Amino acid sequence: MRTATLGPAERAAALAAMTERELDILVVGGGVVGAGIALDAVTRGLSTALVEARDWASGTSSRSSKLVHGGLRYLEMLDFALVREALKERGLLLERLAPHLVKPVPFLYPLQHKGWERLYAGSGVALYDAMSVSSGRGRGLPVHRHLSRRRALSVAPCLKQDALVGALQYYDAQMDDARFVATLIRTAASYGAEVANRARVTGFLREGERVVGARVQDVETGGAYDIRARQIVNATGVWTDDTQALIGERGQFHVRASKGIHLVVPKDRVHSTTGLILRTEKSVLFVIPWGRHWIIGTTDTDWDLDKAHPAASSADIDYLLEHVNSVLHTPLTRDDVEGVYAGLRPLLAGESDATSKLSREHTVAHPVPGLVVVAGGKYTTYRVMAKDAVDEAVHGLDKRVAACVTEVTPLLGAEGYRARWNARAGIADRTGLHVARIEHLLNRYGSLTEEILDLVAADPALGKPLPAAEDYLKAEIVYAASHEGARHLDDVLTRRTRISIETFDRGTRSARACAELMAPVLGWDAGQVDKEVEHYEKRVEAERESQRQPDDLTADAARLGAPDIVPI
Repeated sequence: MRTATLGPAERAAALAAMTERELDILVVGGGVVGAGIALDAVTRGLSTALVEARDWASGTSSRSSKLVHGGLRYLEMLDFALVREALKERGLLLERLAPHLVKPVPFLYPLQHKGWERLYAGSGVALYDAMSVSSGRGRGLPVHRHLSRRRALSVAPCLKQDALVGALQYYDAQMDDARFVATLIRTAASYGAEVANRARVTGFLREGERVVGARVQDVETGGAYDIRARQIVNATGVWTDDTQALIGERGQFHVRASKGIHLVVPKDRVHSTTGLILRTEKSVLFVIPWGRHWIIGTTDTDWDLDKAHPAASSADIDYLLEHVNSVLHTPLTRDDVEGVYAGLRPLLAGESDATSKLSREHTVAHPVPGLVVVAGGKYTTYRVMAKDAVDEAVHGLDKRVAACVTEVTPLLGAEGYRARWNARAGIADRTGLHVARIEHLLNRYGSLTEEILDLVAADPALGKPLPAAEDYLKAEIVYAASHEGARHLDDVLTRRTRISIETFDRGTRSARACAELMAPVLGWDAGQVDKEVEHYEKRVEAERESQRQPDDLTADAARLGAPDIVPI
């Protein structure tokens, strides 16, 4: 395996290498599906490259509910195949592929009706557990349990007494979605894939009716590259139709965007030892444990405005607060909200007018020779989507190709993670860091934690917390730029860390210290540091302004008041 370092030099080398020969597979899109496709293809022995117009996971894949789950509500829709598939993938991620990144999380489902509801909901959760175990990968999670109202209130004192007559508790899993994608990308690179973010496809190369490559612009330097590949895979999520338009062909299917927003509040605002799942008139509402915070979401509304920066309006925030407060003993107010984020689900269009009823299943197509398109699906089943896309692309290669091996290929940081977790007290003693810091690092980097600790050993000042965001060490900021492909301040504060949603100031108090740590790695002078900080502050203010607007149109206009990227 090669190094998994994704610093500036590695990015430049990857872009140059993409032009040197015809590739087997070129993946367009650096979300979870595109990253999964790159890993699948390169581990089959195919020469593989991936380009992403912005940052890894900068679209949908960093703005989810952070859950790895089977989709309990899909049982009610009788979509058993989708649930079974997702539960198998959940188990693989928990047990084999990414135990350092994917963790069990309990949820309490309050019952509001005596008798029939416990039977109805209990049967569904029992089936959920049974399907998990029958997949061969579900024995690592506790089974569900029935709770009386008194017992439910003891584990979730935040609930109003009249909000439930009893409850069910079951388990799913969660992860940091953006960190998961970055790890997927680095794993693909370690097996030989060439990867570059801030590299935008501006057109496709054609020979007759066949697509033979892509024209790619380096967004950072303005340079242009012609990258030739025997098969190109379009994995651009909600941008699928836009990418298809570059070849001037009508797509075989269309992708419709559904907006979901989430609120982040401090842990002490909701007194509970378990997550919550609540029914609404349109969907379900989650209250999800997230370190020293809670994530509350989500909404499900049609969106046809700016795809890069979907905006949360005042109405969206009020909707979530209203519904969660209907069951909370102490209501939440806007003053309790630390962070807000909005994401777009890529749904296959044409099945229903309501986005909440559009398909979460995925589709793979070969609209023209040389181009494969994959769309739809859900985060948890990214690996299956990737396998199907590569299987389709292989049909266009005139050679024998090995079968998919990603089911048995752990992500970087997984191997040795449990041994290091068991040794965390010793690591703390050796490094002088508190054991809680070591646990934090292990749950973000797994066995790659040693690379962070090497930075601290070389410069002990990097072992100090980042100002105004003390959950993160300074070394993590440097590492994001030197090893994880972060190119801008926004990349670090929003995706490599979650400072932008975990602090009331949205990361503005940490911005300058963070930029100054990144500067030596990325070659920034004082002027560029100032630009990065100014850009980030404008982005935060634009988001705050959008969240004061009454509807999507005005919120979108306010969010677009900040520029998208800082030119070097």
